[in-house]
Amino acid sequence: MNPLGTGDPLRLGPYRLLGVLGEGGMGKVYVGQDAEGTVAAVKVLRPELTGETNLVRRFVREAQAAQAVTSKGVARVLGAQTEGGRPWIATEFLAGPTLDEAVEAYGPFDDAAVRALAASIACTLGDIHATGLIHRDLKPPNIVLTSTGPRVIDFGIARPEHGLTLTTTGQIPVTPGYGAPEQVLGRRVASPADVFSLGAVLVYAATGHRAFDATHIAALQYKVVHDEPDLDGVPEQLRPLITPCLAKDPAARPTPAQIAAAFAAPKGAERAWRRGQVAAAIKERESRIHELTTLIAGEAAGSPNPVTRRRLLMGLAAGGVVLAAGGGAAVALWPPTRTRTTKKKTDLFAFPPAVKTPTAHVLNADDGDFIVGGSPKELWGPIEVLDAQTPAPLPVRDVIVFGAAGGGIAAHNVVDGKRRWAVRDIKATGRYLSLSDRLIAAVDTDGTLRTFVASTGEPRWTADADAEQLLAADDEAVYLVTKDHRLRAVGRSDARVRWTAPIDEPFRTKVNPPGVTAHGRLVLGTADGDVLAVDTANGRRKWDLRDQSDSFVRPACHGSVVYLNGTTMTARRISDGKEKWTVRKRALSSPPGARGEELYTRWSPVTATADGLYATHLAYGDSKSSLPQKWRLSDGGDVFQLRGASNIDAPVVVQGQGLWTIEGDGFHAVNAMDAAHGYPVWTYKLPEAERQWLVADGNRVFVMNDRSLYALPVF
Repeated sequence: MNPLGTGDPLRLGPYRLLGVLGEGGMGKVYVGQDAEGTVAAVKVLRPELTGETNLVRRFVREAQAAQAVTSKGVARVLGAQTEGGRPWIATEFLAGPTLDEAVEAYGPFDDAAVRALAASIACTLGDIHATGLIHRDLKPPNIVLTSTGPRVIDFGIARPEHGLTLTTTGQIPVTPGYGAPEQVLGRRVASPADVFSLGAVLVYAATGHRAFDATHIAALQYKVVHDEPDLDGVPEQLRPLITPCLAKDPAARPTPAQIAAAFAAPKGAERAWRRGQVAAAIKERESRIHELTTLIAGEAAGSPNPVTRRRLLMGLAAGGVVLAAGGGAAVALWPPTRTRTTKKKTDLFAFPPAVKTPTAHVLNADDGDFIVGGSPKELWGPIEVLDAQTPAPLPVRDVIVFGAAGGGIAAHNVVDGKRRWAVRDIKATGRYLSLSDRLIAAVDTDGTLRTFVASTGEPRWTADADAEQLLAADDEAVYLVTKDHRLRAVGRSDARVRWTAPIDEPFRTKVNPPGVTAHGRLVLGTADGDVLAVDTANGRRKWDLRDQSDSFVRPACHGSVVYLNGTTMTARRISDGKEKWTVRKRALSSPPGARGEELYTRWSPVTATADGLYATHLAYGDSKSSLPQKWRLSDGGDVFQLRGASNIDAPVVVQGQGLWTIEGDGFHAVNAMDAAHGYPVWTYKLPEAERQWLVADGNRVFVMNDRSLYALPVF
């Protein structure tokens, strides 16, 4: 939640606006309070869109739909203005996690809780349908769990019964995997469409996975129309109740009243929202909203209060409060697992040891596990879960961390690729680091350095660091670039800023993560090919290297030596930058008209191991053809050339008994070679992509191919 900014209104109708909860393409949602002290979520159309007739009509429809439903199972509308000025809708706060957040944080619901959920939502759907409306977008993020039970939110695409599903542009507005077959096909829909969505929601609540899932939307929608739902993990006693809801034929689905009767929850099941972990998360959010109301009332009466409104607004965000505006919900920040209060600060530096890495089976051709020259079967994937701008995925013992599609970061299980945890308000482009394989360090959208237990996502210590990007970490500190382009070190033992240092020109504004740390030095590359090394004790420059590359430099370290790619491959003593050796490679040919000095090729990022160095260089000056090679640590001498091409911007990966490269430029494949001699073993074909990367751990090779993530076996 953020304070009001330039251009934000101070008041809408009777509501004094206090902060910004969230915003989207159509509008913003504010926290507001009226003269009686009632706190509301106020959604308003963006001023630049008030002249767009179709958008204004859609916003008005949201308001009308939200006002038409008076069920206790939806967010109560407190007021609305749809004519004159900027349209707005005010609804009550809903303090609690959404269903998907609760399942991700605490796991699938038990039998009693699923029954209570089904009966409650079925009754709410009955109330919605009684007004002549179809919700059309029932899904876990649109169900908020409160102390009085589940509430259905977001009437953004609700329509009268028998309305068409397709929009005027022919797009399907429903969420893939939850919309009914008739919605996917663009046919007219009635109340059974919401029943189908409810069935899919209940499968998710009972198992933690979707009833229909696929890596591509087209494949997913095909499954919804033609395939049977995946009920693996649904308790046997619930299958006969959920299955009819997912019938392909709308006429074969039960009515909401029949669902409510069939799912009759056992006595006391409603306590699911008042006891246990979900209830604790709800209570925490209710407490924070009460604090906000009390504070503002005190301000109006002139009472002093040591807690500032800004701190409380930020506190509400840190608590993950869900603030739902019925005609289009705004979720401030999540996940709901961040319920730790300041009273537990003494525990923030107590975290479990790193978990054991689950190792995959190593394939053996002699045992018939694979055929040399063939293609392996992936361990899992592809799963389309990556953000378009994610940094390289980071394997940490039993999870792999990456920038998640839709925002934030996520950690998936390395064994099966299923989501383990996620944090939405993290800036993935700010990068993330492993701290001794025990914690993940990341930067949130406010520049706060935050840490999470790697295996579970449980939050630990934070530091107000004004961070823009994380660079590297050692046993003592996390090193970062601030928003005003300074270097900063934050201590791992106390979350205190150890030092802040200016970055000398011409390196300032050009530092390009990641960096490496060893022997009291932090070595960084820049976007235009320079190298800077600073003292980890104070941030002062110790040595630098200019014009190492015509693009980015990604340093690698082994022992007391740092290896730098670029127009040469060079080994430097990390303490003072003294050259140990430098290798240049002539291109096999050069572009027409090129001068002699342009015959040298460029090197990829270096992979440094005790056995040797691996890097790729361009073979020709006029193309992207590249040749990966192995080099000696001692003098940079050739060992052998690998028999497989590689993306010049990606490193060679060492895992098992193999060497792995990823290839683009029309071929798009992962090439596996024998580590002893560099001979080809297999090739795994990939779809065409612009962004590619490889990482490996635990006898698995993880492949980033645009938005897709794969796990491949090793030999």
